[in-house]
Amino acid sequence: MSVGERTTGIVPRAGESSVQARPAAAAMARRSLAAGLIGAGIQASRTPWMHEREGEHQGLRYVYKLIDLDRLGLDTAAVPDLITAAERLGFAGVNITHPCKHLAAGLVDELREEAEAIGAINTILFRDGRRIGHNTDYTGFATAFRREMADVARDVVLLVGAGGAGAAVAHALLALGTQRVLISDIDVAKAERLSTNLQKRFGAKSVAAAGQPSAVVGQADGVVNTTPVGMDKYPGLPIDAALLRPNLWVADIIYFPAETELLRQARERGCRTMSGIAMAVFQAVDAFRLFTGLDPDPERMRRHFEAIGGTEQ
Repeated sequence: MSVGERTTGIVPRAGESSVQARPAAAAMARRSLAAGLIGAGIQASRTPWMHEREGEHQGLRYVYKLIDLDRLGLDTAAVPDLITAAERLGFAGVNITHPCKHLAAGLVDELREEAEAIGAINTILFRDGRRIGHNTDYTGFATAFRREMADVARDVVLLVGAGGAGAAVAHALLALGTQRVLISDIDVAKAERLSTNLQKRFGAKSVAAAGQPSAVVGQADGVVNTTPVGMDKYPGLPIDAALLRPNLWVADIIYFPAETELLRQARERGCRTMSGIAMAVFQAVDAFRLFTGLDPDPERMRRHFEAIGGTEQ
């Protein structure tokens, strides 16, 4: 299904949720609900635990399924059929993760304004026979950053990774007041495409494709890694540790391990750091609200998250 008629909403102020509970939310209590996560290599994701445990506290019989391309022996060509299957099985919606976020944006009927601007989605809500695409990576990162890094300098930020998560984080940083985002990706053309897209919304001077991190990190107040490098599945460093300096803050959207090699190296060099835990929790908070119509307890969902191990979402 290609993108058809699109319904847009109002972009939230930095850090605020773009999703609101439906008026009839209370009537959904004690009802059954199913949702899922589509992505590759997601068997240890903590997302099902967060959703199901919060659903239990909210009085829902909630089943959240992993739809793992690797486990199923499929590639991204199967994503349209998997979304259709989830819709026909009566799921409330699905979350979308690596490497499907850009692809999924073209498989919905409506895109919320922030998702349309970003060009990638991580959440699809099935409602009244239509698919509505949202990006709770954007709201999740913005909320996490405001809570944990509100006082840091952020005039210039080096963003490593120009994929779907990188696009969401770049939008969040600019909405949070960053004056200039420098985008580095091993795929230079991808970095340039994202830079061009962001310039249309935030201005020509707000974003630039940066080439190698070593060429620009000296200009930056902080660095955000949005690549999978640092996960157990993709060990290593997304930038050379020798580039890190004490007055540089470093954030990583990876949440397992909670302290990636990048964050460990940064901490040892005196950098202030932020792991991907808060972003993972707050994007799930917003997705839970979309799927259920209920307002979740973010602190309780974080306790759910911390109660069990997991890997990327």
